[in-house]
Amino acid sequence: MKPWFFHPSQQQPHNSANSGASCRFEVRAATSADLQSISQIIADSFHSSKGFWGWAFPLLRLGIYEDLRHRLTSPAPHHLCLVAVDTSSTNDHLAGTVELGVRFNDSWAKTAKSFPYLSNLAVHPNYRRQGAASDLLAGCEKLAQEWGFQDVYLHVLENNYQAGQLYFKHGYRVHQVESNLNTLIFRRDRQILLHKHLIPEALT
Repeated sequence: MKPWFFHPSQQQPHNSANSGASCRFEVRAATSADLQSISQIIADSFHSSKGFWGWAFPLLRLGIYEDLRHRLTSPAPHHLCLVAVDTSSTNDHLAGTVELGVRFNDSWAKTAKSFPYLSNLAVHPNYRRQGAASDLLAGCEKLAQEWGFQDVYLHVLENNYQAGQLYFKHGYRVHQVESNLNTLIFRRDRQILLHKHLIPEALT
């Protein structure tokens, strides 16, 4: 299979609001050599290593590693894990990651056809608010179009305001909101299914 790369259209590197440094990212398909870094980035983004459940953090990270390793070694026809690499650094540090796959007959989307679904978008703490997430989204959208699709879906938690703002900024809109009954039964934050219709100009 031909390696997959995406070079964002921005000509200027992203400026960091925290350090004043600038970064330029390249989005490419993940490899087995990236597994350790990806699992750490995802674990740091979705779980806490502190507090009462801090002892379980290494186990969660190992579980993420093994799940991702299985997906990379047994890839579905339309599934790819992408990483954003900081090409302005001497060691090409991994700045973030995301996965794009195709779902069928999903009860949330309520579509009669298959559709691309974006998941596990996560950015290393040192690279947040520098454009890595935006470049990963753009890479997923380009990849979805290469697969022949014109729509992309993803979930976001209702209380994750920062992620919601990112998605709305890039043209994602609410498709469906989880019922209040489900949140009361399972005692969790509501999930919101977002959707974006891709236009041909996104390929340029």
